[in-house]
Amino acid sequence: MKLPPEPKTPSWLLSLQFKADPFGYMDAISKRYGDIVTLMFGSTPTIYVSNPSGIKEIFTNTKEITASGELNRDDALMTGKQGVLQLDGIRHKHRRKLLMPAFHGARMQTQGQRICDLTHKVMQQQAIGKPFIGYPTMEDITLRVSIEVVMGLPEGERYNRLKQLLSLSLKQMLSPLLIIAKKLPFGGRDLGRWSPAGYLLYLRQELFDLLYTEVQERRKQTDTSRTDILSELVLASDEAGNPLTDEEVRDLLISPLFAAQDASSTALAWSLYWVHRLPHVRSRLLQELDSLGENPDPMSIFTLPYLSAVCNEVLRIYPTQLFTFPRLVESPVQVMGYELNPGTILIGNIYSTHQREDLYPTPKEFQPERFLEKQFSPYEFLPFGGGSRVCIGGTFALFEMKLVLATILSHYELELVSQRPERPKYIDLICYPASGVKMIVRGLRQHQAQSQPSVIGLV
Repeated sequence: MKLPPEPKTPSWLLSLQFKADPFGYMDAISKRYGDIVTLMFGSTPTIYVSNPSGIKEIFTNTKEITASGELNRDDALMTGKQGVLQLDGIRHKHRRKLLMPAFHGARMQTQGQRICDLTHKVMQQQAIGKPFIGYPTMEDITLRVSIEVVMGLPEGERYNRLKQLLSLSLKQMLSPLLIIAKKLPFGGRDLGRWSPAGYLLYLRQELFDLLYTEVQERRKQTDTSRTDILSELVLASDEAGNPLTDEEVRDLLISPLFAAQDASSTALAWSLYWVHRLPHVRSRLLQELDSLGENPDPMSIFTLPYLSAVCNEVLRIYPTQLFTFPRLVESPVQVMGYELNPGTILIGNIYSTHQREDLYPTPKEFQPERFLEKQFSPYEFLPFGGGSRVCIGGTFALFEMKLVLATILSHYELELVSQRPERPKYIDLICYPASGVKMIVRGLRQHQAQSQPSVIGLV
């Protein structure tokens, strides 16, 4: 087997370098070893690819290279053993098909006005002249949206408890104390609710119990007119024609809830940062939004070219997901000229692909215009991964991102508290803004009528 180049640095030191500065580390690795590199974890070679042609080979070769759910088993602690991340083959395809309609087409469009209304509801809680943190504010919005889309719950006690459990669970998963504890001999064990791991397990059980109860109750009061994911799953059948079990339905709900909360709120926080750090970007966006008139239709907002370009550039420069889900070589295969043996792990490096200068000149600069000038392939721009493991809710996430950002910009005058660059912080596959993006509301914004034909897209 001929493997791609491999750093001579010991794996433990590479791990420390990555944790200290993941982006500097990946930039240095790409510069020195190119767009395909081998890292050894024990006796298993793991190959990271940031070449679009190589990524295409990985995504499209489903015979020798599989997207094994077993490789995502570490996520099962919080997502359950029967979520889409852990399933394979026919079961995986079937469950994805069950979840897809809620995140696409007409079903997605019906959520547009509700997303705008929820954004207003949360933003109206921010006092004028008083600083707030962008990330938790965006998390509040995306949590509300995800609970309504996935669960169809009305506001009330159970809605609030679910919202609280999802937020607390995510905070605990990202807790520095838990991350440190896991490195200690017994730190990852359940030592009671007051230990880091024990508290996460407590939250997990509370979340699982709440979802399980809701599944059981919804099954008793089935309503074929409802369009939320839970209501559809309790009526759905598996690939053999049998009803899904309550446990299966519960596990299928968890990943969409967490993904909608975590990745979407992170992308929105970065959006607020870049738009308000670069006045020319904000000015052009407002000009485009104002061209729609007052109270525009959500689908008109969704199709705005410069808004789309801004959101794409946000997801390019600091993608919320830095790597694709891993793939497993099942039988001898050639990737980018290298002969790989069974057992080799393949991972698409999304961040490094998005930093390629041949695709994105001056990649460290925030330039939305690049997405107006060129159409990128799904192997060149892949913020939601690709192939059989592409994020089910990717289209909906962009839809939500555009509507939330447009609603905030159109109605609120915001500014950054500090002009110091926002530092990216990488935790558990997600790239967060380190300070959370500190902002302040300066006042309400009045719609600016267009006095002349819009020149958006021509400037």
